[in-house]
Amino acid sequence: MHKLLFFYIAFLLTVPATAQQPQKPTAVDIYNQIQKLNFLGSVLYIAAHPDDENTRLISWLSNQQHARTGYLSLTRGDGGQNLIGPELRELLGVIRTQELLEARKIDGGQQFFSRANDFGYSKTPDETLQIWEKDKVLADVVWTIRKFRPDVIINRFDARSPGTTHGHHTSSAMLSLEGFDKAADGSSYPEQLQYVKTWKPKRTFFNTSWWFYGGKEKFDKADKSSLTNLEIGTYYESLGKSNQEIAALSRSRHQSQGFGSTGTRGEDPEYLEFIKGDQPKDKNNLFDGIDTSWNRVAGGREIGVILGDVQKNFDFKKAFFQKF
Repeated sequence: MHKLLFFYIAFLLTVPATAQQPQKPTAVDIYNQIQKLNFLGSVLYIAAHPDDENTRLISWLSNQQHARTGYLSLTRGDGGQNLIGPELRELLGVIRTQELLEARKIDGGQQFFSRANDFGYSKTPDETLQIWEKDKVLADVVWTIRKFRPDVIINRFDARSPGTTHGHHTSSAMLSLEGFDKAADGSSYPEQLQYVKTWKPKRTFFNTSWWFYGGKEKFDKADKSSLTNLEIGTYYESLGKSNQEIAALSRSRHQSQGFGSTGTRGEDPEYLEFIKGDQPKDKNNLFDGIDTSWNRVAGGREIGVILGDVQKNFDFKKAFFQKF
């Protein structure tokens, strides 16, 4: 009996130890983390549902620009379909929450949510905001901006065209623009200020695409000279993948929605329309006029110099044995 108890206790002690081993970073992982550590710019992408996010842009911002990149999905997708099981409503929301968290592990972003309920299709933002209890969801948007402190906000949808798309979509853009101002106003949701400080993002963009022009042919013919044009078709040699391939892997995590693709390689332009804030002089530089170095932190200049030296002298063959 005592021997049986001994083996049982030994089993309980050893199984968790082997099952919970931390994942060790590769030399490439370490180098990429150092690059991110030496770039202090940040972007918050805002939309309504899981799978609304532009994974190509999130991946590019995180892996090419090295920006701290977040995605705020106002809902958890409770009102959607489920192609992999019987779970609907709240249980589907749990599944789609996990799908978003897994997607961010791949594209390098951080994931945020609000309390907004995905109650199904809504024709107008007025209906949506009434059911959501606008002020409560707006408080969540303001909280996320104050906590994450983004330099740049990018909206997936256009706040200026109510009734042309899902009411949740338009509402997400409307709340984002209102949150842009209120996050910097100490009289707005002052109860938050015992935990976070006010924050004023530098600028907001709308992530436009052919869908908003009524088709690819119309978008190809449209005058896009005033738009920000980002070439996001980067190929990451150290990873052996293109940005689109990483984004496809991320988007493929939305399994309950039947999403999945193999990704592509080559040029891939992404367009943004400036909406609010300090308009960049260089329209193709999201961070124009924003100090993204350690100089923005009091006493931080020396840290930037040290990290610059680490990047310059990094040896991928001896990444775990280097001394700086």
